Amino acid sequence: MSERHGLLKHPLVVCGCYAVLACLHLHTVATTKKEAVWLHVEILKGVANGGMAQFQETMRQQLESSMHDELEKLLDTTTGAEREVSKKDFEGFKNLFHRFLQVKGPSVEWIKIQRPPEDSIQPYDKIAARGLPDNVANSLNKLVVVKLNGGLGTSMGCKGPKSLISVRNENTFLDLTVQQIEHLNKTYNTDVPLVLMNSFNTDEDTKKILQKYTHHRVKIHTFNQSRYPRINKESLLPVSTNLRMTGQNAEGWYPPGHGDIYASFYNSGLLDQLIEQGKEYIFVSNIDNLGATVDLHILHHLVSQPNGKRCEFVMEVTDKTRADVKGGTLIQYEGKLRLLEIAQVPKAHVDEFKSVSKFKIFNTNNLWISLPAIKRLQEQNAMDMEIIVNPKTLDGGQNVIQLETAVGAAIKCFDNALGINVPRSRFLPVKTTSDLLLVMSNLYSLDAGSLNMSPKREFPTTPHVKLGSSFTKVQEYLIRFESIPDMLELDHLTVSGDVTFGKNVSLKGTVIIIANHGDRIDIPAGSMLENKIVSGNLRILDH
Repeated sequence: MSERHGLLKHPLVVCGCYAVLACLHLHTVATTKKEAVWLHVEILKGVANGGMAQFQETMRQQLESSMHDELEKLLDTTTGAEREVSKKDFEGFKNLFHRFLQVKGPSVEWIKIQRPPEDSIQPYDKIAARGLPDNVANSLNKLVVVKLNGGLGTSMGCKGPKSLISVRNENTFLDLTVQQIEHLNKTYNTDVPLVLMNSFNTDEDTKKILQKYTHHRVKIHTFNQSRYPRINKESLLPVSTNLRMTGQNAEGWYPPGHGDIYASFYNSGLLDQLIEQGKEYIFVSNIDNLGATVDLHILHHLVSQPNGKRCEFVMEVTDKTRADVKGGTLIQYEGKLRLLEIAQVPKAHVDEFKSVSKFKIFNTNNLWISLPAIKRLQEQNAMDMEIIVNPKTLDGGQNVIQLETAVGAAIKCFDNALGINVPRSRFLPVKTTSDLLLVMSNLYSLDAGSLNMSPKREFPTTPHVKLGSSFTKVQEYLIRFESIPDMLELDHLTVSGDVTFGKNVSLKGTVIIIANHGDRIDIPAGSMLENKIVSGNLRILDH
């Protein structure tokens, strides 16, 4: 089981018959010496009388009780609205922590995994072949676009929300999203709103920038995902001592993954508000996926179903390539369509999971979900998502874990769930500057906020681009390109070391440029490199 996303058991629960070790460990969860002694006695009695099962249950109860006490202490460090918001967040966290302590092993038995039935994953062409109704506006007026906007741009060397990074012609991810929806609303005379799920990391900066869209034809709403406490890997108690987000204490909190959308959306009151306005479906996607635009054919397929057979959840999947072997896939499990992530796969079967021949598709995280169904499942407390245990090390060296969930994992809870195998063009994520180079290049044209592959590109696949560590940060990357090269005929580009590109460079076929340590390579303006390996030292100096 991968520790990064493993569905881990708690160490106190798996210590087998080493009850004495657990007793010693209990000093970290007992608040007083007297309490610790009492716990030692109770646990040893439990092991003697009821065996391991009773011991484990006693441990779980004590851990849960200690956690509840600590959360109450945290709530007592503030008052008013902040206390109420945190109290609501902590209810969700308590539920997650309770489930975490109950986990006894892998969440799937490999032998029970089956391929999804033929009709449960439909080819996009089949959906599109049905055409569109005369009145597209009726369908659009039932739709809400939701973008997951909780992430920061730190992995690309940027401060603030990732959605505010410029990706094309000075347009940010958020600019392009607004342009896309505004274009829909103007074209069809509709009222499709945009909803941003922010995190405490992105909310303030995002709200400041939203003022610039006041005169655009898009209503924009925001809500915040929860704020959960990071927990000490040893004691399983919160590392924060108060609710403030300042100084070292700021490291004690995290947004708990995009699976939190269901509870946060419901708790915000926005879900009910949108249902009252006649909205029926949300289209959810990552804000950094530039291929995730509103697709009218998928929307029509959803809203045209008869009520009794209404599809409550659509997951857009696309064909796996070797670059996507770790992506989650759809399986049939105990009669339900289910998302299988690599973290749930037993070690012995990881290679099988990565096989492109057996598991041929992966989840793009473009999801279409019924609003009334979300409301129903939230009110029935029936939203069941596997827990992702994400280990982290804080700046001071302290090991912590954060409990997360993924939005797509809830597919098994919805009725008549469906996968649609969409073209690769609907999955265009920008996670690195290598991705950024692709979307900034002449491989794509920009039309009303949407990126479209250039008709001059002779084959539909995007080139494989791998830029080295000198290009990791956006600012460094921009300095190294005087202009973005012509990449229409490029298949593969690898760049490593201190390399710069002059204006109007053209790259074709396979190009590999490697500057060894201490060397520098300046690709001259106007160069055309086709199926070339460039190495050594090439300096061009102004005179």
